[in-house]
Amino acid sequence: MTLTRDELKRLALPSLVALMLVAFGAVLIKLSSDSRREANERLAAARSERNQSAERLARIAEEEREVKAKLDVYQQLKQLRVLGEERRLEWADAIARIRTQRELLDLRYRVERQQLLSSVPGKPASVDFFASTMQVNMALLHEEDLLRFISDLRASGNAYYSVRKCLVTRSGQPATGATLTPRLRADCSIDLITILDRAAKS
Repeated sequence: MTLTRDELKRLALPSLVALMLVAFGAVLIKLSSDSRREANERLAAARSERNQSAERLARIAEEEREVKAKLDVYQQLKQLRVLGEERRLEWADAIARIRTQRELLDLRYRVERQQLLSSVPGKPASVDFFASTMQVNMALLHEEDLLRFISDLRASGNAYYSVRKCLVTRSGQPATGATLTPRLRADCSIDLITILDRAAKS
């Protein structure tokens, strides 16, 4: 199909307008694409920031739980008077009280010199664990006397009582009908553990 010069003149303006519209459309598509890409980037950045904030909050919550758990343990140790210097007078008083209450007539003990078990570095200062080993020799009517003694000792506080070993043997004394005679003897090594917080002391 051949167009005349006159027809070409008439088509020139519409063709120009069409070209301008196509160019304008391409610009709009480009701007729209750029805007969408920027919006996606902002959305991805916002999601990343939200995830990082959620992770930080989770870490903070976990740290708070750990601090609370450690604080609870610290308060329990403080109530038991496990923290601080060893309390030999309190230990002696507790054993005398248990001996009287449980009617343990033959109970002998000695507490050895304090030894450093472990030193845990911390901020602002270290925490030291000490043990004073108590050697106990006692006569028993039956094994439960020993278990009650250890339970009473632990309930008395002033240290953490860790039984290292106990040896129970028969005393060889014959039973008499008039009175109850102890037939067993116990030899025990019990560590009396105290904790010294250098930061709290200073």
